[in-house]
Amino acid sequence: MHVFSIVLQSLLLAYYLFSGTAKVVGAKYWVDIFEHLGLSQKFRVTTGFVQLIGAAALIAGYWLTWATPWASVWLSVTMLVACFVHVKVRDPIGKTAPALVFALLNLTILSMHASELSKLF
Repeated sequence: MHVFSIVLQSLLLAYYLFSGTAKVVGAKYWVDIFEHLGLSQKFRVTTGFVQLIGAAALIAGYWLTWATPWASVWLSVTMLVACFVHVKVRDPIGKTAPALVFALLNLTILSMHASELSKLF
C-alpha cells in the first residue's frame, strides 16, 4: 500500500504543479474556463497559488508524514469547491468530472494517511 500511496501522491503533485502554474501565469485554457464559470481572473490566480501550496505540502509529505494528509484535505476542499461551481453554472458531467476525480484521489490519499493528522498537534 505504501508504494501505491507514493505513486498517487507523486501523480497528484505533478498535476497540481502543472495546473497551479498554468493558472498563475494565465494559460488561455484556464482564463477561458474561469470566464465561463463567471469567476474573476484574480480568483484564477488565487486558485493557482492554492494549488501550488498544496503541491508544496505534498512535497513536504515525503519527509514530514503529517503534511500529506493535510495537503489532501486542502486540495480535496479545493476540488469540491470546483465541483460545486461547475454544478452551479450547470456544466455537463464531462466538465465537472475532472474536479470530482481529483477530489476523490485526494480523499484516497487522505484515507491512507488519516492517522497522521493528529501528529501536527
